[in-house]
Amino acid sequence: MRESSIIKLDNVSRIYQVGETEVRALENVNLAIPEGEMLAIMGPSGSGKSTLMNILGCLDKPTGGKYILDGQEVSKLERNKLALVRNKKIGFVFQSFNLLARTTALENVELPLLYSLGVSHKDHRAMATKSLAMVGLEGREQHKTNQLSGGEQQRVAIARALVNNPSILLADEPTGNLDSKTGEEIMKIVQKLNKDKNITIILVTHDPEVAAQTRRRIYLRDGRVVKEEKS
Repeated sequence: MRESSIIKLDNVSRIYQVGETEVRALENVNLAIPEGEMLAIMGPSGSGKSTLMNILGCLDKPTGGKYILDGQEVSKLERNKLALVRNKKIGFVFQSFNLLARTTALENVELPLLYSLGVSHKDHRAMATKSLAMVGLEGREQHKTNQLSGGEQQRVAIARALVNNPSILLADEPTGNLDSKTGEEIMKIVQKLNKDKNITIILVTHDPEVAAQTRRRIYLRDGRVVKEEKS
């Protein structure tokens, strides 16, 4: 029977060995995220936010517990199989944009499609163009990243995250490098994607105003979920 949640963590822990010291980055985290939810993860530095995001994004594996993603347990998958799940189901947006310099907006958005077998270059272009249009960048396809404002660069990053039609978007401090007005514009795009496309959105943020725009907020401290709020 398929899980009712698109994401389910069951007693997930992540322990790192640093020399002879054991660092418990996450400890017995239980979390269920329904499809189409918009969730914020908050907490002080060192609380486990980045570790949790890496596990949710299939960039890291838990050392204990289960991670069930869209009905499939991915906790024990080998690295290459984990990469396939990640590329198919998850889009990533980062605070620092992570765009290639001196390349066009269109070329940046096409990058994830280079790993898509059986998709022609012409189809790549069409999919990337459509993705840029979704974030309001029609007519800016051939602009190089250094010709774009910070807000436009973040829009390109969001378009790149969307080009494979993921069901989940993970955003790590998506407004962190932007002024407040531009940050509001980016959040409107994120909310629209959540509402119109039913994409499950998970944000890591330090900004209470950004977090307040989500439906649910969880707070981490010392690797544990210590509080939860709903709007």
